[in-house]
Amino acid sequence: MSVNILYAGIATLGTWFVTALGAATVIFFKKPSPKFLNIMLGFASGVMIAASFWSLLEPAIERADAAFKTPAYFIVTVGFLCGALFMWLSDKIVTKATLKFNGNTASSNRYNRIILLVLSITLHNIPEGLAVGVAFGALSSTNQSAECLMGAISIAVGIGLQNFPEGAAVSLPLRREGISRLKSFMIGQASGIVEPVAGVIGAALVLYVEAILPFALSFAAGAMILVAVHELIPECQQNQSKNPYTATMGIVTGFAVMMLLDVMLG
Repeated sequence: MSVNILYAGIATLGTWFVTALGAATVIFFKKPSPKFLNIMLGFASGVMIAASFWSLLEPAIERADAAFKTPAYFIVTVGFLCGALFMWLSDKIVTKATLKFNGNTASSNRYNRIILLVLSITLHNIPEGLAVGVAFGALSSTNQSAECLMGAISIAVGIGLQNFPEGAAVSLPLRREGISRLKSFMIGQASGIVEPVAGVIGAALVLYVEAILPFALSFAAGAMILVAVHELIPECQQNQSKNPYTATMGIVTGFAVMMLLDVMLG
């Protein structure tokens, strides 16, 4: 088991590294125009919406079908609603905290959006890291171990490639909020550092973690959908009178890219 934990740690360090590469895209934009940033904010929204289904809800339904006698739709629906409720409560708490320290200002609203965005992506990365850890932790010494190892590697590679647009989905909106390029990158890559931690935990506690994965995956999906619909999409649609479809095409493109990666990589 110790070797499998090591493999899980190495694999999830790789998925975090791809997140960091995605976050690093913000470094190449010195003074991006508001129009471009609206497109990128829309792109982030599309990525989050697509990831909520293909990276989170769909595997949650499959795992719940295989592991539980309770209907999968019930487990996934409850997890999804709990994730949305969690983010709603987090929004209320963050809003009260920022109002207390900063007052009702544009700055406090900006910090609120930043915190919710980073929290939602981080929550999304935790069950993905657990999924990789479970895949490596479940490896056995049977004749099928080589096949299982390739399956675990495929999961890690798939999640890693999906993490590239997700890293950009954090750092680019932060840049739009006026955060420096370096800070946007650091926060963006930090949102993925939970994956190695979750991967090691998942490999070490494979039997226990596998049981809660369907709920955890759908929980993260609910959190991401709430943030995308409540915060990111309305924000990217502001000041669009001259080019009303600019941010919308960013949303469509982000959704298409994430859908392509998720479906193509299985």
